[in-house]
Amino acid sequence: MADESTPVYNIDDYQEIKEGKATILFPKNNEVFYNPVQQFNRDMSIAAIKTWRDMTTEAKLERYEKSTNPNKVRPKTSFTVLEALAASGLRSVRYAKEIEGIDHIVTNDMLPSAVESIQRNVHFNGLSPKLVRANLGNAISVMYGYRDKELFDVVDLDPYGSAAPFIDGAIHAVRPGGLICVTCTDLAILASNNHPEACFYKYGGNPLKAEFCHELALRLVINSLQQAANKQKLYIEPLLSCSIDFYVRIFVRVHSKPLLVKTVASQTGLVHHCRHCGTYTTQPLGSIERGAGDNHRYLVPVGPPVDRRCAQCGSKQDIGGPCWIGPLHNKDFVRRMYKGVSVSGASVYATQPRMKGMLKVILEELDDAPFHYTLAQLCSAVRAACPPLVKINSALLNAGYRVSGSHTRQGSIKTDAPPQVVWDIMRAHVAQAGRSPKIEDGSPAHIILQQQSTTEVSFAPHRDADPESRRIKLVRYQINPEKNWGPKARHTESRKPATKESKRKQADPANKTSANADADAEAAAADISAVSVAETEAKKSRTE
Repeated sequence: MADESTPVYNIDDYQEIKEGKATILFPKNNEVFYNPVQQFNRDMSIAAIKTWRDMTTEAKLERYEKSTNPNKVRPKTSFTVLEALAASGLRSVRYAKEIEGIDHIVTNDMLPSAVESIQRNVHFNGLSPKLVRANLGNAISVMYGYRDKELFDVVDLDPYGSAAPFIDGAIHAVRPGGLICVTCTDLAILASNNHPEACFYKYGGNPLKAEFCHELALRLVINSLQQAANKQKLYIEPLLSCSIDFYVRIFVRVHSKPLLVKTVASQTGLVHHCRHCGTYTTQPLGSIERGAGDNHRYLVPVGPPVDRRCAQCGSKQDIGGPCWIGPLHNKDFVRRMYKGVSVSGASVYATQPRMKGMLKVILEELDDAPFHYTLAQLCSAVRAACPPLVKINSALLNAGYRVSGSHTRQGSIKTDAPPQVVWDIMRAHVAQAGRSPKIEDGSPAHIILQQQSTTEVSFAPHRDADPESRRIKLVRYQINPEKNWGPKARHTESRKPATKESKRKQADPANKTSANADADAEAAAADISAVSVAETEAKKSRTE
């Protein structure tokens, strides 16, 4: 543990930055540690931990009240937190000042300058070093080091780039029933097909260049968490999974329930995706034959569910995953979190309008229909102009199916309708709007439109076609938050005294290429999200 003596610093050398109830000192010449765009991440994390705390405390007290043991002891309701990659300590300071019930926070970083910053900010905010305990160490070693000690109730991973190297350590450092909070900013790998080999060795699955690429990114990370937990006979329950700006933020609860571990194969699968029309089909990697009580049979899957060529347009299909195909969220958890955020003002959460909007859209999402279409992509496949989104939603609802949007993409259509029904509706739309003369014989659009429809399609307005989040005008999809937004540059610090030779190499431009490679990858991730937002905003008047 780092020295807990009072840090010495000159206030004139620092600028004060206020976020929530915390005021953080940043060196005036430092542009690395603080990223204001990430305030939304920290606000959401505080609200999520509060919700987890309330639900966990209620469950503990309920078990205590029901117990008939005469020697029962009232359960402890305080909890511990590990922030494994803390940088300035801003997140831990906010947790300590804004979340009640924390026993202590271990705030770790491997850079001595970061630990000094943590100690300085803890002191400046009037917090006890016993409450926020600055720690110097390698995050992986620190987490594994707690396996034989008292485990943490909450483990927070917010790295620069991928959380993959830290996931197994987090599983070993958290107690059953605890919460793991994970950020990954490497969407250039998770949400495109530019580096499938990197995605596979980091997360154990292939990404896809698809309209649902950001949802697939969430599912790949959850699968990575699940596989790490299952090896310890632990089960991961996703409480809230968010695709935000240039990163994903996921909150999962860890259960010590071997019976649930047996169900993972049936909730893990592949996704077959058509390169042209975007039709997709999921294939679970296991199945369950339900019996009486807990007497179930766990079976191997039957497949494949699709041919090599798409049944709708005849194009080739790509395979994504393996990935998690179970629910992305616990709706009871999200509902309580939404209620808690709604009754809090901007003084508690500066990003409250956006928080409410995202949580409301998540509450509206179908939780048993992995992946989604987009209206723009469906219309592009048949060379048709985009109708209002409510028109297509109404047709799906009138046909007896469910439909929702997805918080991961504006103009998305998440439905339990089979692909045949979706394309029957698009064929009916083209019949109304008129067929494009540019469609060539034998083209994918021609093949789709030539197929016989088997669905009776009605575009009569349906009362549930327009989601409540849109009717009450919540901030549903965030536009670019500020100019030149995105991940900041990675902070680096030499751990050895600089020599003349090392200084000469650092000054040589030829030696800077590899050092900037990770930053370029992160910038590419921001570009993916920014382009996505720009494209969907341009279509907003038609799709929304």
